[in-house]
Amino acid sequence: MKTSIATVSVSGSLVEKLEAIAAAGYDGIEIFEQDFIAFDGSPRDVGNMVRDHGLEITLFQPFRDFEGLPEPLRAKAFDRAERKFDLMQELGTDLVLVCSSVHPASLGGVDRAAADFHELGARAAKRGLRIGYEALAWGRHVNDHRDAWEIVRRADHESVGLILDSFHTLARKIDPETIRRIPGDKIFFVQLADAPAIEMDLLYWSRHFRNMPGEGDLDVTGFMRAVMATGYGGPISLEIFNDQFRGGSTKGVARDGYRSLIALMDDVRRAEPALEVDLPPIPARVAADGVSFVEFATRGDEARALEALLQTLGFERAGNHRNKAVTLWQQGGIRIVLNEEITGHAAAAWNARGTTVCDIGLAVSDAQAVVQRAEALGTEPFSQPIGPGELDIPAIRGFSGSVLHFIDEASGLDRVWELEFGAGANPAGAGPTRIDHVAQTMSYEDMLSWTLFYTSLLDMKKTPMVDVFDPDGLVRSQVVESPDGALRVTLNGADSRRTLAGRFLSETFGASVQHLALATDDIFATLETLAARGFDPLPMPQNYYDDLAARFDFPAGLIGRMQAANVLYDRDERGAFFQCYARAVTGGLFFEIVQRDSGYTGFGAPNAPFRIAAQKRQGRAKGVPAR
Repeated sequence: MKTSIATVSVSGSLVEKLEAIAAAGYDGIEIFEQDFIAFDGSPRDVGNMVRDHGLEITLFQPFRDFEGLPEPLRAKAFDRAERKFDLMQELGTDLVLVCSSVHPASLGGVDRAAADFHELGARAAKRGLRIGYEALAWGRHVNDHRDAWEIVRRADHESVGLILDSFHTLARKIDPETIRRIPGDKIFFVQLADAPAIEMDLLYWSRHFRNMPGEGDLDVTGFMRAVMATGYGGPISLEIFNDQFRGGSTKGVARDGYRSLIALMDDVRRAEPALEVDLPPIPARVAADGVSFVEFATRGDEARALEALLQTLGFERAGNHRNKAVTLWQQGGIRIVLNEEITGHAAAAWNARGTTVCDIGLAVSDAQAVVQRAEALGTEPFSQPIGPGELDIPAIRGFSGSVLHFIDEASGLDRVWELEFGAGANPAGAGPTRIDHVAQTMSYEDMLSWTLFYTSLLDMKKTPMVDVFDPDGLVRSQVVESPDGALRVTLNGADSRRTLAGRFLSETFGASVQHLALATDDIFATLETLAARGFDPLPMPQNYYDDLAARFDFPAGLIGRMQAANVLYDRDERGAFFQCYARAVTGGLFFEIVQRDSGYTGFGAPNAPFRIAAQKRQGRAKGVPAR
């Protein structure tokens, strides 16, 4: 399978784009005319530079407003085409994209357009070039791939074929199954883009909100299944117009695109095994069975303060690492690792951010398969020197300097606690039994990358994005979770440094994990036990409980119990949710205790403004200036 991406999809100069695209693993590029024009070099220089990066130019685009024009505009259109043919030969590419006309003088008519393309094909053939016709979703007369195909069919020239774009088909809600009736050898090129489901002008939607396959709501998998059923064997290319990507990391966007292409085509192959997809075998997604451990980089007084907090939360020291300055704290099925090493990954995290979550371990059925899939998707593996008696646990690098380890039973990796820490049975603790969810914070522009990372690697689905209101701004939140809810990750995108999430990012230099939610079956019994251990909850105001009483009907005495324990409450049609927050530790990270009815699937989002306001009051009480 030949992978490609349009240069317009990533930010930067042409040289920066080529370096990032080549490093991400693509085979070729669609060269967007604007990128070429802005470059200070000849077409031959550009072609040589592309090939020097190990890439080929799979497509030159776009050539606009060609078909159906009256004279003298028609003659001028052919003259323009000849000049583009000269340019293509200098660049060293043989295929040009001609998009359906939006010219106000265009006359329309299938036969008229077919005649124009037959003549253009004849001219192109003399130079060894090809013409690909694409139906723009907002084309003046042609806005449907079925009409574009009819024009190509009637043009009846071997140098004229069809170009398909998933956005143009799916945005107009055209059934992609209609593609299966098109001969694969007449499809010259395929472009892919996803997009969020938004009701707006098609042109504006396309120019600003396209994203990578898997990041939006369009059925790109169904589209590609139909394409591959035709026998198509050409390049699979990304053409993405997105304001965030234009201002984002060139390398990061290129890597995301490659990850999305490989994951998509693997999904196509698995959904319809009879299709011929030229892709090396890669392991399927596996479902995570939950969080196996959370590791903190910490040191000195901050480590002692974190240990004291863990004790008030019901954790007990379960073991010391046999070779390293690392301790294990447990209760129920929850493991917290405190790493005070002065070398290695944790030390680097500490030096950059102070006390921070530097590593998360996930329990999976096949750890090695997860890492193999990650590498196939372009993710960098992670490793450190292994000491005597230590297990080599598969791991990958995540975002913001994070690391993910994967532990399974089949390989015996779950014995790491016994072998390396001498730990025995998990202490019962004070009531929390597992990690309900991990909350990770990032800049809003990076949210799509994080979502794609999780959903392409593991069997996880994303929920719709919601707005979380901070007194000083807005945070956008989206959840990715495994089918049974064993692993839940809330992704919180911050735009403003004034928000609590934005301040956390700024003050920790991009640390990702902002809080951990610990699940219990009886939050009131748990909090009573924790109070005896010195647990100090985040205080909530009387106004919050007065409002609760006005909004919900409660059994006698429940409001009083919640207020006494500083417990927050939410309810939906499926169940109820109780939550209580610990005060933040150094660096702004905090813990949460939750009780979730089996049917409740939310995370207490309606409580976020009140919780955030309380946390900001806590910060000011400690002398931290309001921001």
